[in-house]
Amino acid sequence: MALLELTDVTAGYGTTPILRDVTLSVDRGEIVGVMGKNGVGKTTLIKTVMGLVEPSGGSVELDGVDVTDRPANERARLGVGYIPQGREVFPKLTVEQNIKMGEHVNDGGDRLLYDEVYDYFPILEERASQKAGTLSGGQQQMLAIARALVANPDLLLLDEPSEGIQPSIVQQISEDMQTISDELGVTILFVEQNLGVIQEMADRCYAIERGTIVDELDSATLQDEDAIVEYLAV
Repeated sequence: MALLELTDVTAGYGTTPILRDVTLSVDRGEIVGVMGKNGVGKTTLIKTVMGLVEPSGGSVELDGVDVTDRPANERARLGVGYIPQGREVFPKLTVEQNIKMGEHVNDGGDRLLYDEVYDYFPILEERASQKAGTLSGGQQQMLAIARALVANPDLLLLDEPSEGIQPSIVQQISEDMQTISDELGVTILFVEQNLGVIQEMADRCYAIERGTIVDELDSATLQDEDAIVEYLAV
């Protein structure tokens, strides 16, 4: 059974729909991408899954439970970790204090993953007492991932993980996310327009245009640049 399932979801801001009849599913243990150009609804999709945008139609199910009307804090307690676009760390708190903020995710979890997140991101352990706002963009992205991961969530949501990060760090984070999924069994849904990240991370990927899912591509098709560039080119 799918861990996450959206069925005919329409959502937006005020009376303006951004997503239109979106249907997608993510099985437990998968890494699924949603790709598309700027402004097609990728961030709205992630926020709708998280409960930060309320759908006007359709349903959102998490592990078979209808959470369509549940707010973001309840979804977090059900095991959904969220890494927003732009990372949004707490700049005046230390690295360690930022990670502690993630302990409230996943009420049903039986352990905290401090050892694991420091193993994946050793720079965070080295800088545990440093203010988060003084970290580089790539280090802040690692911190945002660690904060979402520390309570051992079932599902991680990533919004444009490559944005504003140098290519070498993007590659490292893509590899880390694969390792995290493999070793911890964390399911990942991410939205992205960086072709390399999509090819590196995704088991399969949905393409979105104008708020509508227009295609689903398997891992083999994702390696064919010509087959997917139309969904990403400006």
